[in-house]
Amino acid sequence: MLKFPYCNVTDLNQALAQCRFVGLLGPLASRRQSPRAVVSCSPSSSEFSLTPVQAVMSCQQQVGSSLVNRLRLGGLTEDGFSYKEKFIIRGFEVGINKIATIETIANLLQEVGSNHAQSVGFSTDGFGTSPTMRKLHLIWVTARMHIEVYKYPAWRDVIEIETWCQNEGRIGTRRDWILNDVATGEVFGRATSKWVMMNQDTRRMQKVSDDVKEEYLVFCPREPRLAFSEKNNKSLKRIAKLEDPVRYSKLGLKPRRADLDMNQHVNDVTYIGWVLESIPKEIIDTHELQAITLDYRRECQQYNVVDSLTGLELTEGSKMVSVGTNGSATATATTREDDHDCHRFLHLLRLSSDGREINRGRTEWRKKPTR
Repeated sequence: MLKFPYCNVTDLNQALAQCRFVGLLGPLASRRQSPRAVVSCSPSSSEFSLTPVQAVMSCQQQVGSSLVNRLRLGGLTEDGFSYKEKFIIRGFEVGINKIATIETIANLLQEVGSNHAQSVGFSTDGFGTSPTMRKLHLIWVTARMHIEVYKYPAWRDVIEIETWCQNEGRIGTRRDWILNDVATGEVFGRATSKWVMMNQDTRRMQKVSDDVKEEYLVFCPREPRLAFSEKNNKSLKRIAKLEDPVRYSKLGLKPRRADLDMNQHVNDVTYIGWVLESIPKEIIDTHELQAITLDYRRECQQYNVVDSLTGLELTEGSKMVSVGTNGSATATATTREDDHDCHRFLHLLRLSSDGREINRGRTEWRKKPTR
């Protein structure tokens, strides 16, 4: 492994600040074919011809003695195009059945995505932004999140999450995850998300420029890689708007201070909890969430008041199996004639003040397994 004897740094950010990346401003096409960089850790050290990915990984090795890097059980994969990290499911991350909650899973997805961004030298301010984005006051915001869990990990299980990102159209990017049980090697979950670029000052969407693409595409897989195959991909399914009257609702939800993230906005995972607030108790008691899709349509601030609405998703072959009380969460759901244990719901989070949409969602629930 290459050594940089004149490096004297204590963390990755300092290392990357000292490393010089030369020749990274060429056309995107040539960068994608053969990205090259000359890296040195001080003006007096020798220069080595490396790809940007190799340069980052090499600088990471030089700061591996820092406390955070020693304790974190994660890092870039050998090709540098994805990031893996291991976690132990802790007691405060499980419910009464000692099984990890969907909020725990979603929080770990966020953590791995953030650590991936930091590992390649992007900002540590919580936005995962590149140098050009910071200069132009641009940030990434979540547009859609889709999570499927085939089997929930239990207390003290060790899991490994792999993540990577890639280009997604003119105004966005895509991040995918695969979740594995370390003991068995079994894939127990997958997730995908779409992110769009927003101007931090005007709060308007903005096209991803070639300059920004050049900064992050060098760390993305060369060929499209998807956590879900495009065939029968539920993450792509359009979510219809839920209209009143609805069968189930929970009104007047207020963000707590603990719901705010480091960027002073309500954390994305909080929306999942709000969606679950209006799920019928009979479903919560007998079923577990197997898939959730959320479309994020509006930012939620600390002093907003939110209504959570839930309705039955009627699909082809569905029929009503019981009738509930309007405005309550005490009725059961619809079922498909060939799938009596699976229940599907549509969701809407809206501002109590004027009814504007914050989030649309869809959930699927399966019968809880016998453990």
